Amino acid sequence: MLGLERAAVPYYEKSLALGLPPEDQAGALLGLGSTYRTLGQYERSEAILAQGMAEFPDRREFPVFYAMALHNLGNHSKAMGILLEQLADTSADEGIRSYSKAIAFYADKLEQTWE
Repeated sequence: MLGLERAAVPYYEKSLALGLPPEDQAGALLGLGSTYRTLGQYERSEAILAQGMAEFPDRREFPVFYAMALHNLGNHSKAMGILLEQLADTSADEGIRSYSKAIAFYADKLEQTWE
């Protein structure tokens, strides 16, 4: 957030290599994955964020940042699907809640048409 992304990378990497308590581990993985994305290192970002999703499957922030990396890699449909799933699962908005099943259903069918 300070605009020092490139300088932050070695700190994230070293802290992860040394080992951290789970909460700090989650924050470091998310920070490193996001930082790689902002530096244009999209494949690294995707890998780190996927690791975060595997290690912390209940943390909703990982799929959202992962979707951003997928977008940058040109995988727009998958990115949009992930975001739609998150929206359907977490929104408190009454309009979204009333259509959450439909939103979740279409999340992985964005390119499909019905005749």
